[in-house]
Amino acid sequence: MGQSDTAVMEPEVAEPIVSRKAKPQDPPPKRQPRYHVVLWDDPNHTYEYVIEMLRNLFGHTTEQAFQLAKQVDTDGRAVLLTTTKEHAELKRDQIHAFGRDDRSRNCKGSMSASIEPER
Repeated sequence: MGQSDTAVMEPEVAEPIVSRKAKPQDPPPKRQPRYHVVLWDDPNHTYEYVIEMLRNLFGHTTEQAFQLAKQVDTDGRAVLLTTTKEHAELKRDQIHAFGRDDRSRNCKGSMSASIEPER
């Protein structure tokens, strides 16, 4: 008698069960508090000065700068930018360092600006 052509079947072995404990997810990164850069009205600065300053310091178009200058004149203030505290401080300081308005005889120095927390 010859050997059988039947293959030897090995029992099926199941994959070991691995416990996959849920890992605590990292908390989402905290967002830095945001601050507004506020420009305050000053009757001793011309629209041309404000527009020039906003174009130079913030990269606004002439039309955007004009609209902000009009808002400062009408409302007494305008929010120019909302950003991180450090960037807001830099922009406020740049406004203060921009210098006086040579177009206005009554101008004694730069415009006033402040920063305030976003709410």
